[in-house]
Amino acid sequence: MLRRFDKLPRRMQNPAVKRYYDILKKKQASMVLKRLFDVTASAILIVLLSPVMAAIAVLIKMDSPGPVLFRQVRVTQYGRQFRICKFRTMVDKAESLGGQVTTSGDMRVTRIGKKLRGCRLDELPQLFNVLMGDMTFVGTRPEVVRYVRAYTDEMTATLLLPAGITSEASILYKDEERLMTDAQNADQVYIEQVLPEKMVYNLKSLEDFNFISDIRTMIRTVLAVIR
Repeated sequence: MLRRFDKLPRRMQNPAVKRYYDILKKKQASMVLKRLFDVTASAILIVLLSPVMAAIAVLIKMDSPGPVLFRQVRVTQYGRQFRICKFRTMVDKAESLGGQVTTSGDMRVTRIGKKLRGCRLDELPQLFNVLMGDMTFVGTRPEVVRYVRAYTDEMTATLLLPAGITSEASILYKDEERLMTDAQNADQVYIEQVLPEKMVYNLKSLEDFNFISDIRTMIRTVLAVIR
């Protein structure tokens, strides 16, 4: 359920966000179904995929030194910060060796990490984030704090709903790393070019939001990964 508009973070109390807020306010039933689905599906998948996740954990430990999981502060609904959970796909302490955006051919990506990223298996631990309510299956991908600070007033409307594992923008930009291969400053290119382009789709998804469209996006994500 949505908070009252006057209870939103002050930064989100602007006319651009109000337009999307009014649209979502009329879709409370879909929001309830969305949360019920998130809890049920994430719990079932965690149980069913636990052997797969255990096997991946062993492969990561065998491939390179460091923790199995990568945890990082991201931003979700209403600007709340949380720690996203993913399988580690880069060398330990990779952020100290480069920017926060990964480019194609990034030498920090491990051998097993490259394979996990290719089929998005590195995101399986996010099922726990979904179960706890920090994330949802379909929604705007959670960004790091510094990127959220670069949001325009309209972009902050994406924080009306929890951050997601997948989205229309995620499908269209699944090869995002390749787009920044030749960038001298990948972080700058992401903030000034890639992020605004992705936000066009994220904001459109808010306008068209309903539970059935979420299911379609999940199916499209699976098909995109298979291809």
